[in-house]
Amino acid sequence: MDIKDETLRIIDLINDSYESEEAWHGPSLVTSLRDVSPAVAEARLTPNTHSIAEIVYHITTWRIFVARKLQGDQEFDIRSADKDWKVFGMVDEFEWETLQMELSLSQDELVTRLEQIGSDAYLEELVPGKNYSFYTLLHGMIHHDLYHAGQISLIKKGLLLRRLEESDMDGYGTDDEYGQDLY
Repeated sequence: MDIKDETLRIIDLINDSYESEEAWHGPSLVTSLRDVSPAVAEARLTPNTHSIAEIVYHITTWRIFVARKLQGDQEFDIRSADKDWKVFGMVDEFEWETLQMELSLSQDELVTRLEQIGSDAYLEELVPGKNYSFYTLLHGMIHHDLYHAGQISLIKKGLLLRRLEESDMDGYGTDDEYGQDLY
């Protein structure tokens, strides 16, 4: 009988970090993205920082990387600017919905791939084309998602602070160019 207890625990961690409302670490990725409008998704705190849209794209590409490696794809890599970090100028409603949908599809793809695995033996194997194990890759992806979920939350708070400073505290809680209520 093949045992996959660790894979089931990893699936739980992936699900919790992605969408849990009660994760002990704080807001999940989905919670961090809640109520982000296209205007907020494209905004930057400073010219040399990433936007939320760029971060979502980045998270998704790394999740696709994990799924491809689980399929055994040795050649697939994303260590190029166009595959790892995409620069977004204007983000309209369609593009923002597409980015969020691609993130959601990456979640479904990962969980489906992991559920199809028969035992935990693969966790000790090296990722095709890399010098680390699937165990390290999967836990690294979870940490990566949580790091960026925190980054998204900080960007939202920074944009709210900027909005408050720009309005000199007038109109707190109203809708403006940054979208609906950030919190």
